[in-house]
Amino acid sequence: MIDLLAIAGAAVTAAVLAVTLRRYHAEYGMLLSILAGVCILAMLLQALPAVMSQISSLLRAASLPEEYALILFKALGLCWLAQFAADSCRDAGEGALASKVELAGKTAVLLTVLPLFSAVGELALGLAGGG
Repeated sequence: MIDLLAIAGAAVTAAVLAVTLRRYHAEYGMLLSILAGVCILAMLLQALPAVMSQISSLLRAASLPEEYALILFKALGLCWLAQFAADSCRDAGEGALASKVELAGKTAVLLTVLPLFSAVGELALGLAGGG
């Protein structure tokens, strides 16, 4: 499971150190923030196999294809990556660049889930008697 206390403690400690470092060497403060973010993501990824197992069980119980879980995890990974990159850009003072990363992330998620939208649309048409 996720140890939220450890994650919160690491984040607060890294934030205090980054603020202190930025007074003397701004680039080291930003580097520390990015490194702390990567460490926190690594801690979160340890819980991913348990989540994947649970979602696979739910999909099997609902008689849904496993590819839906794959689409879900791809979209989630894209969201995490885009958010991490955008936050890092904001930490570096590049708000406009962060917005572009978020837009790219949203577009990537949309392209990833299009097959799922197509399947839902076909199901809706079939239920409505249109297909």
